Amino acid sequence: MMSRRKTVREIQDHAARRGWRVAITRAVVEKRRVNLSDTNLAGAYLAGANLSGANLYRADLAGAYLSAAYLRRADLSDANLADADLSGANLGCADLRRAYLGAADLDGADLSNTNLSSANLYRADLGAADLRNSYMSAADLRRANLRVADLRGADLSDTNLGAANLVAADLRGANLRRAYLRGANLTGADLRGADLTDASLDGADLTGADLTNANLDGAILDDTNSKNK
Repeated sequence: MMSRRKTVREIQDHAARRGWRVAITRAVVEKRRVNLSDTNLAGAYLAGANLSGANLYRADLAGAYLSAAYLRRADLSDANLADADLSGANLGCADLRRAYLGAADLDGADLSNTNLSSANLYRADLGAADLRNSYMSAADLRRANLRVADLRGADLSDTNLGAANLVAADLRGANLRRAYLRGANLTGADLRGADLTDASLDGADLTGADLTNANLDGAILDDTNSKNK
């Protein structure tokens, strides 16, 4: 039988009984590998929290304020982060498989080497985010803002980027095989050496994009604005 999700008060009381230094209101967690799986933290104020390596599997963090939080190597798989503020957060090497990040604010966040496979990032703000070498296969990035994002070496195979904003994004060496980019804005994007095999780019804006050495075998380019470099 699935256990009931813990409330913030229960976490605080549980921590106090064990002498852990946990202050949800100040968003500081100093217990390594803290287990917050299935915990209800919706709307919690966790700005600047040190949750490195924490177990947040299936945690409810909808609307939580996690700006500048340190979540490196945290397990956030299947977590609910809808509308959460993760601007400037460090999520490097974190596990975000199947996480729901709809409309989340990830502006300037560090998501390098992060696993976002099958994650839902519909309308998420990833402007200027560091997504180098991230694994985003089959993720939903429709209408997401990825303006000036660093996606060098990222795996975006089978990803839905329909109508996404990729203006001036760095996609050098990215894997975009079978990616859906219909109506995406790739103005000024750097796609040098990117793999766009069988990608759907119909209606995409590639004005000023650099496609030097990009692989476009089987790519659909109908109605594409391709005044590229």
